[in-house]
Order: sequence, then C-alpha cells, then structure tokens
Amino acid sequence: MTPHATPTDHPVIPKQKVGILLVNLGTPDGTDAGSVRRYLREFLSDKRVVDYPRAFWLPLLHGIILNTRPAKTGRAYKKIWREQSDESPLRYYTRQQAAGVHRHLNHDDDPHDDEIILVDWAMRYGSPSIRAQMTDLMEQGCTRLLIVPLYPQYSATTTATVVDEVARVLQSMTWQPSIRVAPPFYDHPGYIDALAQVTANYLDTLETPPDRVILSFHGIPERYFKNGDPYHCHCAKTARLLRETMGWSDIYAPLAFQSKFGPEKWLGPATDDLIEQFGREGHSHIAVITPAFVSDCIETLEEIAIAGKELFVEAGGAQLSAVPCLNDSEPMAAMLGAMIERELKGWV
Repeated sequence: MTPHATPTDHPVIPKQKVGILLVNLGTPDGTDAGSVRRYLREFLSDKRVVDYPRAFWLPLLHGIILNTRPAKTGRAYKKIWREQSDESPLRYYTRQQAAGVHRHLNHDDDPHDDEIILVDWAMRYGSPSIRAQMTDLMEQGCTRLLIVPLYPQYSATTTATVVDEVARVLQSMTWQPSIRVAPPFYDHPGYIDALAQVTANYLDTLETPPDRVILSFHGIPERYFKNGDPYHCHCAKTARLLRETMGWSDIYAPLAFQSKFGPEKWLGPATDDLIEQFGREGHSHIAVITPAFVSDCIETLEEIAIAGKELFVEAGGAQLSAVPCLNDSEPMAAMLGAMIERELKGWV
C-alpha cells in the first residue's frame, strides 16, 4: 500500500471540486395566488427586508398583505410570464447566466467528469433554494464554494440576506465547505462596459434617440441609508460611471429610484415622478435603464416597460423605451466570468 492510498473497504471519495453559486432575489413558482403568497411570505418575513418590530409587522403581513397582495402581484406576473418554459424571466435568465459562466470557466459546452469547477444557481427566496443548491454542490464533491450575489450594488436588504442564509445553512452542516462571497460589482469595469454595450446596442435599434434617459435603481427606505447602508452611494457611482462611458450629463440621464413600498420616505427622486414630469414637460420619447437588475424581472418588464409606459403616455409623452437588462448577453457572461476568476485565485 502506498502512503496515501485509502483502504480497500473505504467509501469512494469524490474528487475535490470548486462550486460557484449564483444567487438572485427570487420568484414565485407560478402566477397563481398560492404560489405568489408563498413567495411573498418568505420574502417579506425577512427582517433585513422589512425591519419593523415583529409584533407590529407580522400581524399586518399575515392579516392583510398576504390576503390581498398575491392576487394583484400574480396578475402582474402573468403579463411577463414566459409561457413556453412556464417560468418567470428572472428564473430563466439566472439559469442562462449560470450556463454562460460555466462555458466561460470550463471553455467547453459539454460537462465532463474531470471538471473541477461546477456552476449552479439559486434564489434567495423561493426555489431552487440556497440550501438545496449548496447541498447538491457538496454532494458532487465541492469542498469550496464561491457565492456570487447577483446584486451589483450592496444593500443589507439584498446582499446581506444572501450571506445570512448561507450562514444558516452552514450552521446545520457537520462538514462545512470553505466559503467565499464575491463582493458587489457596482464599479467593476466589466460591469460598466457591459451596461454601456447592451444600452448602446439597444438604443441603436430605435428610430429616434430618446430626449432623456432615466437611470432607475430599486429603492430602499431613506432610513436604511442613514443607518449606514451604502446602497445609495453604490447606485450613484454606477450612474456616474455609466454616464461618463456614454458621454451623458446628469441632466440628460438623472438618477432615480423605483418600487416604493409602505408609508415611510424612500430614496428619491422617484422614477414614477420623473417619468410623469418628462411627459408633462413635452418630451415625446424617453428611455429607462435599470442598472440594479442584471436580469429582466417584474420590476423592469411590468413596472417600467408596461406601467411606466402607460404613465408616460398619460402625462403627455409618446414613447417610453425600456432598455433590457444584461440578461444572458455575452458581455454579462464575460463580466461574471472575469470577476469569478479573480475571486477564485488561490483555489483554482
């Protein structure tokens, strides 16, 4: 027997591999009220997302919100649902992004048994869950996991919730993998270049250039920012770098925040307010870019491309063009691949 050989009766030891887990926010499994209710229950129960005292928030959530909002949200999802594959765009594009990263890192379209880097994807809320995907990667021999939150700008309401859940999964494991978490990429040159490429390619397809461009990020309560959340700063830097790359002024391409929920003050100005203002001022054509989202989802396809367009027309405008997210574009795969390669140094 050689010094490093295992006994003949020893269980087979899988070859040690590195797992990459892309994580996005989440999505219901269907558009019916039950599926949406399950998703919203998990999402809105997270203390990072809604930090109100539990004695106040949980009765409101379970007594009113989860009995009224699911049907409305389900109708919104129906407008954008991918019927062919019976899934939300967010699920579809996250899966495609994982496939693109796999090709970039393994330089091969076909999986082989000797691969040392495995790429998978998960949702923070809903399925597939972080717990299920971490467990699966470990069962395939991954002793080191790189978690990649797909939020360009850090916020406690997004990135931190992923880290929280990863920690909860680790607490239940006897044999824990080594863990790294990729940092936010709000100012990563590849991310800014990818935004610029996808935006420029889309604007080139329009018959006329827009009079104004709104850089719309998902909002958070202003109180979170005052308590130390760096999200607003990250959004502002992304907006500035994108403007510089595109040659735009902050007047032509202002920063705004969307998706306000609840009674308290959120970061502003509000995207809806700017859309309405530009319509009243006589601008006939505007475009909206959503750099906080790497995949088209209900916030981009329904809230901006459908509801935002209706609001603009009602205010006197003629055309609102919603610029697609990075989705499964080649610039997105190249950016993620380069960022992941940087984070894997010393492991691979």
